Amino acid sequence: MDDSALITVGLPIALAIVMFGLGLSLRVDDFRRVARSTRAVVVALVLQILVLPVIAFGLVTAFDLDPLLAVGVMLLAASPGGTTANLFSHLFHGDVALNVSLTAINSVLAAFTIPLVTNFAIGHFDADGDLGLQLGKVVQVIAIVLVPVGIGMVVRSRDPGFADRADKPVRIFSIVVLVVVAVGALLGERENLGDYVQQVGAVTALFCLASLTLGYLGARVFRLEERQAVACAMEIGIHNTTVALTIALSVLDSTEVAIPSAVYSVVMYVLATAFGFLITRGRRPAAAPTAAS
Repeated sequence: MDDSALITVGLPIALAIVMFGLGLSLRVDDFRRVARSTRAVVVALVLQILVLPVIAFGLVTAFDLDPLLAVGVMLLAASPGGTTANLFSHLFHGDVALNVSLTAINSVLAAFTIPLVTNFAIGHFDADGDLGLQLGKVVQVIAIVLVPVGIGMVVRSRDPGFADRADKPVRIFSIVVLVVVAVGALLGERENLGDYVQQVGAVTALFCLASLTLGYLGARVFRLEERQAVACAMEIGIHNTTVALTIALSVLDSTEVAIPSAVYSVVMYVLATAFGFLITRGRRPAAAPTAAS
């Protein structure tokens, strides 16, 4: 991960392919579906975009994290839900259609919310001025997140067969990229890794649990049905850490900022699985409704 060309060129290209694959799985109908499930979508987005960064800010402040690690946690909080959330939602009888709708909307909003939250974190925590996310870098974030998704959606609309055939290879590629980048980020800071994990391990675990719980209980408080609550929990708790890692390494040029996302990429799968079993224990899966509510 020390090869600058690999980070500044190769990593954004890899992420663009991942986001292109995400676009291949989306249809215009996924956005239209929002009109049939407005309340569920609004609740999930408010919790994810507004409440989640506040929770992250509270955690990094309470634990008095190193400034760059604090920025990394805030960047993680701003990253959208990952497509793996759809799989976890399916496994634990959630409303997968809602997940797809949220993923579609988040893939657009994240291009703008990530720079906003990250710039706030940089301004608040980075007293030494080591980082920067000026206009040029904001445009770069938008380009590597939003443009490939749009291209993927166009390709799907014109050639659904190709999109279906490409789905599995791109998903495998996405997993490989996540593993390589996460391991590379951890190895890149191996001399300080013990200290970093000690500092950020508890924060990332608590943040993951808070994200899952917020999604589930928040949905229930607003009287969404059980399947929608499960979908919200997985969408909010399972972040697209590949996006956060790429921005940390290639845009902000900081391995330390990437550490929280690298740790979270491991923690979230373990805790999401445990959380899913906990909230579905002893319950029968509800029948899928004919239309989203």
